[in-house]
Amino acid sequence: MQKVYLDNAATTAIHPQVIEEMVTVMKNCYGNPSSTHVFGREAKALLELSRKKIAQQFNASPSEIYFTSCGTESNNTIIKSCVNDLGVKRIISSYMEHKCVLESINDIENRNGIEVIRLNIFKDGSIDYSQLEDLLKDDSKKTLVSLMHANNELGNLLDVERVAKLCQENKALFHTDTVQTIGHYKLDFQELGIDFASCSAHKIHGPKGAGFLYAKKSTHIKPLIAGGGQERGLRSGTENIYGIVGLAKSLEISIEELSSHKKHIEGIKEYAINQLKLNIPGVSFNGLSADFEKSLYTVLSIKLPFHDPLISFELELAGIAVSQGSACSSGAAKVSKVMETLYTEEEINQMTPLRVSFSYLNTKEDIDALVSTLAKIASKHQLVNL
Repeated sequence: MQKVYLDNAATTAIHPQVIEEMVTVMKNCYGNPSSTHVFGREAKALLELSRKKIAQQFNASPSEIYFTSCGTESNNTIIKSCVNDLGVKRIISSYMEHKCVLESINDIENRNGIEVIRLNIFKDGSIDYSQLEDLLKDDSKKTLVSLMHANNELGNLLDVERVAKLCQENKALFHTDTVQTIGHYKLDFQELGIDFASCSAHKIHGPKGAGFLYAKKSTHIKPLIAGGGQERGLRSGTENIYGIVGLAKSLEISIEELSSHKKHIEGIKEYAINQLKLNIPGVSFNGLSADFEKSLYTVLSIKLPFHDPLISFELELAGIAVSQGSACSSGAAKVSKVMETLYTEEEINQMTPLRVSFSYLNTKEDIDALVSTLAKIASKHQLVNL
C-alpha cells in the first residue's frame, strides 16, 4: 500500500544529517554538562556551541536562548512567568491560538483572576488589529499580548511587526508562538521587536523532545521548572544534549536550504490547490490558507463541500496521513476551537475541514494520490454549495 505523509505541521521526518550528527554525539559525548570533569566540560561546550549557533540565526544574544523540551513548555513558561513574576494583570490573545497557549491562559485566568481579552476574529481567520490598538491605549494594567505568528490549522500569518510596534508604543509585552514559522522564514528577533518566542525541533526535521524559548534580556522571566538551576536558572533538569545538537543542526539546514525548499513547497501547494479545484466541485479553503502572501506556505486548510467526520480515517485506509485539525485536537471527537470560531454549527455540519501540510520531501505524486482519493470519497456524498 502507498504511504503518503501530508501532516508536516504535526511533525516532520528527521533529516538524515541531523540523525548523523546526533548519533556522533551519542557515541562520543555522554557527560553531564553540569559536571566539572572533562566529560562534563565536553558536553557543556556542545551545549553552548548549539546555543550560540541558534542565537546567530535570529540576531539574538546566546543569553536570550533557553533550551526546553518543546514549544508547549516554552509557551507555558513564558505566559505563566509573565503573570506570576513580571506583574502582568491583563492578557490579550485570541481563540485562534495553539491549544497549549489557550489552556495556559485559561489556567492563569482561573487561578489568578487576571483579565483576559480575546480579540475579535474575522471570517478569514485574521485578528481585529484595530481592536488590539484600541485595547492597548488603556495602559492602566501591565499587559501581555500573546498571538501566534502562523496559525497551526489555517496557516494564517500574523503581521508581527505591526503588533510588536503597537506593543512597544503602549508598553505591553509581546509573546508570539513561532513554532510553525521558525525554519520556514528568516526571523530577526531584534528587528521584529518581540519580547518572547518559542520553537520546537520536530517541526523542522529535528528530534522530538527539544525546543527553546527566546526571552529578551530586559524581561527577566522566572522558571516554570525548579531544581538544579540549569539553563541559567530558568529551566532545571539535565539538558538533552543529543536533542539540542539535533535542534541546532536542523535549524542550520532549514535556513541553508530555505530558498530551495520554499520554492519547492510553494510549487506543491499551488499544484494541490489547482488539482483540488479541478477534481472536487465546490471545494474551497479555510481562512487565508490559499493566499500565498498571507499564509504559511507549508499549510493548506481545505474546506470540503460535504460532512464526513471520518475522512481522516478513510484517507488513512488509503495510506494517506493528514489531519482534521491540529495534532493536539485531531484525536478528539469535537470540532477544533479554530473551526468553532470561524463557523456556525450549521456551517460546520455542512463541511469537512482538512489540514494538509507539506515538507521538502513531498511530491506531486503525493498530491495526485490525495486528490484522487478525496474525489472518490466526495462521489459518495451529496455536495453542498458552501
